[in-house]
Amino acid sequence: MTATVETKEFQAETKQVLKLVIHSLYSHKEIFLRELISNASDACEKLRFEALKNPALMGGDTPGITLIPDAAAGTLTIKDNGIGMSRDEVTENLGTIARSGTKKFLEALSINGEGAKDSQLIGQFGVGFYSAFIVAEKVTVLTKRSDSEGVRWDSDGEGSYEIGPHHKADRGTEVILHLRAEDKEFLDGDTLKGLVHKYSDHLALPISLTKGDKTEVVNQAKAFWTRPKSELKDEEYQAFYKHISHDWDEALAWAHHKVEGTLEYTSLVYVPKRAPFDLFNRDEQNGVQLYVKRVFIMDKAAELLPPYLRFVRGLVDSADLPLNVSRELLQGSRTTDKIKNALTKRVLDLLDDLAENKAEQYTEFWKTFGGVLKEGVIDDASNKDRVAKLLRFASTYAPEGQTVTLGAADTAFAQQGEREAAHRPAPAPALRDTVSLADYVSRMKPEQKGIYFVTADTLAAAKNSPHLEGFVAQGFEVLLLTERIDEWLTSHLREFEGKKLESVARAAKDIESAIETPEKAANEGAYKETLERLKTALTGKISEAKLSVRLTESPACLVASEYGMSLRMERMMKAAGQASPFGGGQPVFEINPAHPLVQRLKDTPDEAAFADLASLLHDQAVLAEGGALEDPASFVKRLNKLIIDGLSEQPRILLS
Repeated sequence: MTATVETKEFQAETKQVLKLVIHSLYSHKEIFLRELISNASDACEKLRFEALKNPALMGGDTPGITLIPDAAAGTLTIKDNGIGMSRDEVTENLGTIARSGTKKFLEALSINGEGAKDSQLIGQFGVGFYSAFIVAEKVTVLTKRSDSEGVRWDSDGEGSYEIGPHHKADRGTEVILHLRAEDKEFLDGDTLKGLVHKYSDHLALPISLTKGDKTEVVNQAKAFWTRPKSELKDEEYQAFYKHISHDWDEALAWAHHKVEGTLEYTSLVYVPKRAPFDLFNRDEQNGVQLYVKRVFIMDKAAELLPPYLRFVRGLVDSADLPLNVSRELLQGSRTTDKIKNALTKRVLDLLDDLAENKAEQYTEFWKTFGGVLKEGVIDDASNKDRVAKLLRFASTYAPEGQTVTLGAADTAFAQQGEREAAHRPAPAPALRDTVSLADYVSRMKPEQKGIYFVTADTLAAAKNSPHLEGFVAQGFEVLLLTERIDEWLTSHLREFEGKKLESVARAAKDIESAIETPEKAANEGAYKETLERLKTALTGKISEAKLSVRLTESPACLVASEYGMSLRMERMMKAAGQASPFGGGQPVFEINPAHPLVQRLKDTPDEAAFADLASLLHDQAVLAEGGALEDPASFVKRLNKLIIDGLSEQPRILLS
């Protein structure tokens, strides 16, 4: 038996957390009770789980939690008869904080004490125990596992703690708070009852309050999800959501179902308003809680929902899974597959309802979780069409009747000459950021063959892309896709309601014919030699040069082949150290024959000057695509030379 008492220093990160928790949450002191009761509940659930393998652990006890206020001693004790802790576990759980979450917690916690937000972050990051120091000048923990000696832990939260043996005889944990003088209100029985009703009434364990020789259960002590939906209020659903998610905000929507028949289970799933800090980490374990016959089995059963719905919170209580079910058994279970399919349908039903009946709420959801939901098109073939209907995009769509009014600057520019005015950059198209594919299809022109889109790294780059010019000029709507996943999304979602998705940055013949111009045939003859010279000057950079019918303002652009990988996708794969599966073919270089710089290129007889201007136009096109130049210094030199030459010829504006 270990008989020594040791004084140990807190881990450095723990000191920071203690300081921030104590000083940031002074205006939300009551949350300490919620966190400590939640920890006690977890300890009882862990005991019930371990007792599945070793029933003797339970003894004759019924798991529960007891609150013991002692006005004479000035202490409040939160006691449970759960699993308890060994000496090593006390050191690990109370003296340190898991490094994986500590940094993010410290970054998220507001130094200025941002109210309710901070009060929930401590639970989300697993540091709820330290909230005890908000109201306590000293905390004592007495704990014992069934198979080890009792342990005592003491600290004032200032930087160190003492740990040593204790003669505690019964299994479980007691957290004794030595309350500060200004916090003695938490010794009042009615105050404690009110806080239990507010934060912990949904717990399936009995929470008792002891006053003198009298003890009474002060919560319903019935698993929340087993109660009839008819008797549950919205505020109760929201309170339970906050308990299981450690979220400070309310849920956006939820679905509560009890399934009976050949398969029996109860599910309660929530769609949050805000994202957890690890939302985009697909390797992080996520999922709903799993209970079997109301016995807690695991906290994050990722096997019960597909990865693209990893933002969903909630639980499943099954009557058809064995109590000793493991993660390995879940992965190979037909019952699990049936529950997963049903839960996926429930969540998609919830999102359908939001999208159809609560547009503002769905817009809020989409801005937070849209990037994750898009994974469903790629990962879930059986629900691909359902997910596609839920997608939302920014778009160039502008309501009919919307016009652009010329201002004084536009009028002055027009006076510089018809040729220059024709190439003045048009105002950026009006944007909508909540356009569905169904909305788009309903507005398609009769002659339109596909759903047009452009991908870019930012919204600004997308809406100013040269590839849009001809489409916008013809009144075609274009979707603006700016997330990295959009490249994979469009490679898997080839059509919607019979309409093909077409990139405006590809050399697709049906797109080009949609914006054909009468001048094309005449220009092809006039520019035949120029195109051949361009292919020679840009050898190794382009596959061919051709006249563009899509450009109205820009001098040139780079276009991927009709069936090739997009230029943005190639850049992304190259940045990830992966080679293109299509061999990285060179793009097509399209030029605008109506642009002054292209006309100047055509009229340049000197091959060296021609090559310089060709390289300049090519590099401009690379930059417009969001790419990086191989030789930025040469680009700057060529650009400076062009500007100087233009200024020396005549005081006219060169458009590029």
